[in-house]
Amino acid sequence: MPQQLTNALVASPRRRRAWAALTALALAVALSAVLLYRESSKPFGFEAEWMDRLVTQRSPLLTTASLAFDTLGGGVVATLIVPVVVAGLLLLRRRPWAAGYFLVASILTGLLVQLLKHAVDRARPLDVLVTVDHGSFPSGHSANAAIVATALGLLLRRWWVWAAGAAYTIGMMLSRTYLGAHWLSDTLGGVLVAVGVALGLWELLAARLERERRGRPEPVGADETVSARR
Repeated sequence: MPQQLTNALVASPRRRRAWAALTALALAVALSAVLLYRESSKPFGFEAEWMDRLVTQRSPLLTTASLAFDTLGGGVVATLIVPVVVAGLLLLRRRPWAAGYFLVASILTGLLVQLLKHAVDRARPLDVLVTVDHGSFPSGHSANAAIVATALGLLLRRWWVWAAGAAYTIGMMLSRTYLGAHWLSDTLGGVLVAVGVALGLWELLAARLERERRGRPEPVGADETVSARR
């Protein structure tokens, strides 16, 4: 049953996937607008309360685990090593279109995250346990985790890939708030950007990606077909 649900998600009508991509990106932009309207440095009440509870629950074990997520989800590891390794493995499986899709999706996600960071210019929480860059919204770590989870889920079409990706993304979101690097809405914004990019780019390349996955050759051009007939 889980595998059937996975196949149904990937093979869903094109219009549905396109609308899902647009909806995710529109929600990310709408959340950006709300934050700007409220004053970007002002957290929502529920996320301020969540942050206060996390600070009081910090422990060496949870801090170590969160720091591991911090390393995996950012810096050179997330922006260079992970995309290159995944693309390399896909190339070894003779899936160049899949490798290109993953690389482009990762790059576009990073660019959109930086664009929104500078546009919203949201202040970070005060009690931060790690070194952070400019802008709290959206969370780049959460976006990096979500693009890996969504892109690999679409490409590999295995229920356990979706399950592992979801767990990894949720863990990343929780770790970012635990470390005081982001508010909850920052992590949600990052996930929305990544999901929107992954689905939107998949929609553009779906025919080639599916043909490649099935091991079918590229269709012969019209001129080549005519020549072959002659």
